[in-house]
Amino acid sequence: MTPDQILILIILTAAVVLFISERLRADVVALLVLLTLIVSGLLTVDEAFQGFASPAVVTVWAVFMISGGLQRSGVADIIARRLLQWAGNSETRLLMFLMLGAGVMSAFMNNIGAVAILMPAVISISRRLQISPSKLLMPLAFSALLGGNLTLIGTPPNILAVSLMQDAGIEPFAFFDFLPTGLLVLATGMIYMVLVGRYLIPDRLESGGLSEEYHVRDFLTEVQITSQSALVGQQVNQSDLGAEYNLNVIYVRISPDETVSPFSDYKLQEKDVLLIEGNPQQIVQASERYRFVPVADFSASELTLESDSDDFHLAEITLAPGSTLENQTIKEIDFRERYGLSVLALRHNGVDQASSLRDLPVRFGDSMLVQGPAEKFTGLLNDNNLLVLERPNIEKRRTSKIPLASGILLFVIVAAALGLLHVAALMLAGGVLMVLGGVLKIEEAYRVIDWQAVFLIAGMLPLGVAMEKTGTAGLIANQLVELTGGMGPVAVLATMFVLTALLTEVISNAAAAVLIVPIAIDVGFGLQLNPHPFVMATVIAASTSFLMPIGHQVNIIVFGAGGYKFSDYARVGVGLNLLLLTITAIFVPLIWPF
Repeated sequence: MTPDQILILIILTAAVVLFISERLRADVVALLVLLTLIVSGLLTVDEAFQGFASPAVVTVWAVFMISGGLQRSGVADIIARRLLQWAGNSETRLLMFLMLGAGVMSAFMNNIGAVAILMPAVISISRRLQISPSKLLMPLAFSALLGGNLTLIGTPPNILAVSLMQDAGIEPFAFFDFLPTGLLVLATGMIYMVLVGRYLIPDRLESGGLSEEYHVRDFLTEVQITSQSALVGQQVNQSDLGAEYNLNVIYVRISPDETVSPFSDYKLQEKDVLLIEGNPQQIVQASERYRFVPVADFSASELTLESDSDDFHLAEITLAPGSTLENQTIKEIDFRERYGLSVLALRHNGVDQASSLRDLPVRFGDSMLVQGPAEKFTGLLNDNNLLVLERPNIEKRRTSKIPLASGILLFVIVAAALGLLHVAALMLAGGVLMVLGGVLKIEEAYRVIDWQAVFLIAGMLPLGVAMEKTGTAGLIANQLVELTGGMGPVAVLATMFVLTALLTEVISNAAAAVLIVPIAIDVGFGLQLNPHPFVMATVIAASTSFLMPIGHQVNIIVFGAGGYKFSDYARVGVGLNLLLLTITAIFVPLIWPF
């Protein structure tokens, strides 16, 4: 073993220890690895910084842009709604459609985004069907991870594997080369969760942790039904305001002095007013879909929630200590004229109010959700009567851009499948088209990119280069071949799977791929076999973070909302990991022969 190889192993070990300890952020650890490789002389400056210009890195952040465009336009929301509607009221059918939907969505967009889109609807449906959210949220997260195996852009390990294969001089996987094995592992995950996994998940109530963490609060607001609303002619209980948006309709006001119960058989008409209760995000999304307009303190014809101007912002405000506005109604305050802001919703002592909000007195402890130009909020900072609590990050979908966003996605998929251009260039083109077409503003494009993931990958890629340059990857590969080679190539492939699967539980799947894929390639060369099955087994294993909630961000997202304990993941995940190991060892060599 040469001094350079010893140094590489020391750096590798230190990086893994830092990843596991979480004393430093993963991207910071990656940058420290990058600097160490330069200072130690293992890589030149040009070699070390090639990671930032790598096609793999460009592909990753461009995919985030495309994913952001699908979310911002509402394409992903439509897919989610349709899938959950098709699922019906059967728990088994719901579980299958949910996992299938999350898997397919994750094939073309960021899996964190897919889970974030589906999760609120899943929680609402679980309440409607009286199913514990814990029974659905873990399968949702697991299927999003498995669905990334369907396409080249589905998950960073696939993208990185292709880049590392190109660097090694072997034929890389094409866009849909992942599809046969991806369908196999997704189907395996679905069958396992339906027949076994769901019975291992504890029936837990919602912990409320997610609501506390993100300070989700309920507001009361009045909205008026417009002539374009899909609810005209329907009864309130025929809508999915409760099931999908978790909104509670308090009453329907059909005239200034007459209200009816939402449980009556009254059919909604244009200009009817609904008093609804819910969190601001859901109120805004429901208003966009059903063409509601707010009526709290102004004529409904003056403003709609469909405006997407950057000049308008939302904020939550409350009365300041000593405010002279206490006990005055919104109408008496003349809020819009006085402050240039519109009151969209009011949270009043946590008690549902069955009267017009504009006539409701505002008291200390009440909160108002207001909308208006950015400069008007600046004026509130110097106002002794009001305090700005926070500005909720409420997104309004650009539904008019749905055809364009769908067309861009279709173009990218078809062009990649036909090999018309390098996948990095195609993804970049897709992201740029999202911006040029107005689906995504450039400021939003920067925000939707997970820069931590980008810097993590760019910082760790040079370590893979150094492992190849110094022969360390070959050294480790030879040791693996000596230990398991006598049992045949399938045993070696299974060993690669287990090694990657264990590593991805404690470090990111991207980092695991960077470390193990070069070894997998050298294992293939060392056995004088096709390296493709070893690489494919490695990237599949990199998407099996099922044993701990910290294994992947999607597990963390559902952890609090499902009320899970740390051990719940291992209870369910061990069997799935072993099953996927068996399926991979049997079928990958059949699809990609040695």
